[in-house]
Amino acid sequence: MAVPWLVLLLALPIFFLGVFVWAVFEHFLTTDIPATLQHPAKLRFLHCIFLYLVTLGNIFEKLGICSMPKFIRFLHDSVRIKKDPELVVTDLRFGTIPVRLFQPKAASSRPRRGIIFYHGGGTVFGSLDCYHSLCNYLARETDSVLLMIGYRKLPDHHYPAIFQDCMNASIHFLKALETYGVDPSRVVVCGESVGGAVVAAITQALVGRSDLPRIRAQVLIYPIVQAFCLQLPSFQQNQNVPLLSRKFMVISLCNYLAIDLSWRDAILNGTCVPPDVWRKYEKWLSPDNIPKKFKNRGYQPWSPGPFNEAAYLEAKHMLDVENSPLIADDEVIAQVPEAFLVSCENDILRDDSLLYKKRLEDQGVRVTWYHLEDGFHGSIFFFDKKALSFPCSLKIVNAVVSYVKGI
Repeated sequence: MAVPWLVLLLALPIFFLGVFVWAVFEHFLTTDIPATLQHPAKLRFLHCIFLYLVTLGNIFEKLGICSMPKFIRFLHDSVRIKKDPELVVTDLRFGTIPVRLFQPKAASSRPRRGIIFYHGGGTVFGSLDCYHSLCNYLARETDSVLLMIGYRKLPDHHYPAIFQDCMNASIHFLKALETYGVDPSRVVVCGESVGGAVVAAITQALVGRSDLPRIRAQVLIYPIVQAFCLQLPSFQQNQNVPLLSRKFMVISLCNYLAIDLSWRDAILNGTCVPPDVWRKYEKWLSPDNIPKKFKNRGYQPWSPGPFNEAAYLEAKHMLDVENSPLIADDEVIAQVPEAFLVSCENDILRDDSLLYKKRLEDQGVRVTWYHLEDGFHGSIFFFDKKALSFPCSLKIVNAVVSYVKGI
């Protein structure tokens, strides 16, 4: 009986080493590291680890051990959370939705600013624990009461779970601001990546709600605001740049929206969008809205392929305003709160920020834009990771803090 166990023990290190070698090969064969990025070797290392863990998760999923998303979340939630002596942190549930409340301990002579935070993770990763240090920092440095919402995600939950959870928890909080010592006239909603998409969708959905305090400002950190055109200049230029490749984004999008992956090419080529819909929204989606300086690097003009009705019937909810807040009506856009938009040059979602910036400004909404030439998608996550941090990581966090403190 001892021999099989001995063989297994000897085989496991070889298996894990083999998977890591595979991840390294995949990285160097498929990944682009732009010259403008600082610390490229560090980003290569992090991306190799990311690919290694995702590959392990996919293997475990095929073996029926656990799903890839749950495996990754188990790992990042196992990191020890440090207590901050300046904050009281409380885990609550608004109905079935887990939330985490960060409150400064020091007494205040007046109600504090409130922040509602929607974390990122591409509908796959991210959690209350994963984003704890970022929210802790934002609450402490801005002297605000911050609520982070732990919405449902893949693999067990699909569209519209994220929007519903964030909307319901936000409304619950907005109706009880006095309970938490929050000034109703100074509430900011903030989100990163898919959380930025939630910010855009919720601020639009709350327009005209006279029964709730008006949101004072919105902070969108490299958000995704449309699922129509995945051939914008930044999608072409940065399609293989870590930590969000176009391939991974499309797979996550399809999984969350419960679209079969066989329609992936139709989504990439735009053939799932009817011609009349393209014509209706082209004025907002067109690459012509992207400043010329952002199209100098490796961009090829593009037009959608022939319309595929079967693909449209499968993927039409991708075009709902909750998934593509860029296409909301002018009357709605004109009433959303002022915005702070963060974009990164080496991010496939750079142009989403640029398009949304133009839409807001065209309707008279005040926009403060912060662009990082050396930034990449997901960089804010590493702001406090010491040796694994990047200059752009802390720049983004401090820019957000500075903006919020002005509210």
